[in-house]
Amino acid sequence: MVTRRTFLGGLVGAAIAPAVLRAEPAGEPEFLKERLASGSLPPMAERIPARPRIFNLKEMGLEPGAYGGTVRTIIGSQRDIRFMTIYGYARLIGYDKHLQFQPDILADFRSEDDTVFTFTLRDGHKWSDGAPFTADDFRYWWEDVILNDKLTPGGGALELRPHGGLPRFEMLDPLTVRYTWEKPNPMFLPSLAGPQPLVIFGPAHYLKQFHKKFQPDQAKMEQMMQTFRVKKWQDLHIKMARSYRPENPNLPTLDPWRNTTALPAEQFVFERNPFFHRVDENGRQLPYLDRFVLNVSSSSIIAAKAGAGEADLQATGIDFNDYTFLKEAEKRFPVKVNLWKVARGSRITLLPNLNCADEVWRGLFRDVRLRRALSLAINRHEINMVAFYGLGTPSADTVLPDSPLFKQEYADAFVKFDPDEANRLLDELGLTRRGDDGIRLLPDGRRAEITVETAGESNLDTDVLELVHDHWADIGLALYTRTSQRDVFRNRAMSGTIMMSIWYGLDNGVPTADMSPSGLAPTLDDQLQWPLWGMHYLSAGQEGVAPDLPEAAELVDLLGQWGSTAKFEERQAIWHRMLSLYTQQVFSIGLINSTLQPILRAAKLQNLPEKALYGFDPTSYLGVYMPDVFWYKEA
Repeated sequence: MVTRRTFLGGLVGAAIAPAVLRAEPAGEPEFLKERLASGSLPPMAERIPARPRIFNLKEMGLEPGAYGGTVRTIIGSQRDIRFMTIYGYARLIGYDKHLQFQPDILADFRSEDDTVFTFTLRDGHKWSDGAPFTADDFRYWWEDVILNDKLTPGGGALELRPHGGLPRFEMLDPLTVRYTWEKPNPMFLPSLAGPQPLVIFGPAHYLKQFHKKFQPDQAKMEQMMQTFRVKKWQDLHIKMARSYRPENPNLPTLDPWRNTTALPAEQFVFERNPFFHRVDENGRQLPYLDRFVLNVSSSSIIAAKAGAGEADLQATGIDFNDYTFLKEAEKRFPVKVNLWKVARGSRITLLPNLNCADEVWRGLFRDVRLRRALSLAINRHEINMVAFYGLGTPSADTVLPDSPLFKQEYADAFVKFDPDEANRLLDELGLTRRGDDGIRLLPDGRRAEITVETAGESNLDTDVLELVHDHWADIGLALYTRTSQRDVFRNRAMSGTIMMSIWYGLDNGVPTADMSPSGLAPTLDDQLQWPLWGMHYLSAGQEGVAPDLPEAAELVDLLGQWGSTAKFEERQAIWHRMLSLYTQQVFSIGLINSTLQPILRAAKLQNLPEKALYGFDPTSYLGVYMPDVFWYKEA
């Protein structure tokens, strides 16, 4: 079967009549007038591709907008400027709001049995500095970055070598490239459409100055290395080329807004990219908004600041338990607060660390009877009523009903409140001895104390743990809470110091069979239930340890099978096998999903949906709802 995606008109791909694109005063943003008048910036007709991506907003149920305005948002650290890359959601191939693939930066793409992928660029597309964006930017990244063992010592991202070897790359002409694998690679397109997209191109005209092969002036190279505080040329290139976290203001981009602020800073200003490739049906170049201003604050007070009128758009750093306070802000400030459904497998999840350093607890956590007992002992109805006002759904950590892969049996796996069965399982495990306070004793005589660690970014987690503390005490287990910063939290998990953590559930709770099921298997070192197994997969066996639990190893094997077939029916069957295995084994203890996320916006900010799915993957938080079409409507 050969699949092909091509836009011939409608929303995307149709050429705009030249009259629409004339650089008349009304057709250009006021923000660019000075540069246009001085001649330092060409008119719109010369800035956008010959066939730009066209959004017919009226047909999409949205309102065509007007230029101008600044949006303020609050971030918890300098690293969170990455949200602009996620929100901007400029991708070679992206999802629409129905989670279907659409060419975006690309004019067209063709997939033949998920083995041969041919990409066609838009003629006349330019980087944010006005330099042409061509197939040479793909060739540079392939030949001089991916194939350079100094810059890519591991041999390339796993999405590029799912079966061990890299694909064959071809530059067919200045606007066409092709990637060919010997076996199907269904991970390729989803990895390009994701919130942290696979990087397969870069601005060659800019980056070559940092590459040893192309920089003839060694003294200049050494001076740049000194300026940017790195010891090797490859570290300089990596630092200057980082696109996901856009810390280099000079790095050309294809995103709707570009960073203008160097580190360190307490405020980052992103300004419109005058060469952005999208337009509306009236010929207005997107984005409508001129600027995003990101103010750095402590994560713990983002909600307070947003509710005090210091944000025009806030989605991150606020939680459902902030909703009442934020809703009250509508009476004091010109803001609106909507509730979107969280698209994760579970809003709150307990993750026993199957790689924890404590030998006794490691053995217990690897016994499914303990994981099931811990789950059965939790009164999810109480948690839902107390923490979510009954608006969530008690569930295992699994896909939501919004996913075509949903089955009720996955959601119901070991979530019924049944302390009697939990006690029976613990007795069957041999944990029958108890201390004077009723807490069970471990085989080595210690009290059965479980310390659950949190990154301390949400009071909601702490509130829920207080409830779970009482639930587990009733079956003879003592729960203690420890809070640390996110970096420390993750490092402790990797070292095995953490016994159990509280975090979100599956990143993607609304997958289709064409999306990778990698979240169900040990594949990443930040999967808190099995970080060392995840590191082993991520490093292709060079670090970490291989899963020695048969069910975990089977998940990795099933993931490999999914990645080797081009047949939708086979992918679907593999997904279901993995979902069943994951939930029956209770590798993560989901509590409540389908919860609601507050989205605060300025009242006059238009084109945000009132209801939508909200999550990192696949919606890229706000990304699939196209912030480049948000605009201020004056009263």
